[in-house]
Amino acid sequence: MRITSCAIAAAAMFAATAASAQMINLTGTYRCIEGCRAAPGSLAFVTQNGPNLNLVNEAGQPSRAWPDALAPTSKIWADDWNVAGVYSPDGMTIQFDNGTIWQRDMGPPPPLRTVRVRRQAALR
Repeated sequence: MRITSCAIAAAAMFAATAASAQMINLTGTYRCIEGCRAAPGSLAFVTQNGPNLNLVNEAGQPSRAWPDALAPTSKIWADDWNVAGVYSPDGMTIQFDNGTIWQRDMGPPPPLRTVRVRRQAALR
């Protein structure tokens, strides 16, 4: 009986961990704004497929990454770089333990719209 209840508790723990491991989609282009391996403002890329991530830093170096087991909803582990990163709740910023900070690149702002105003001749 005791072994059965331990097995049920363990299964519940794994199920809860899998459910809580859902994270926001980090796929996108980022700009390195601090601690960059290349020039500040260089582009970095994240591609996410479920919990698995592929990262390419601003120097063009790739790494596989996945959610950190201890903090799956806020932290990732980049295996090839041997560094952890914490992402903001909205996914706009990733800050790595080595001091590198990436900010999501939203692209150029939309062009300004030119409005032409016609002047009417003065009333006579």
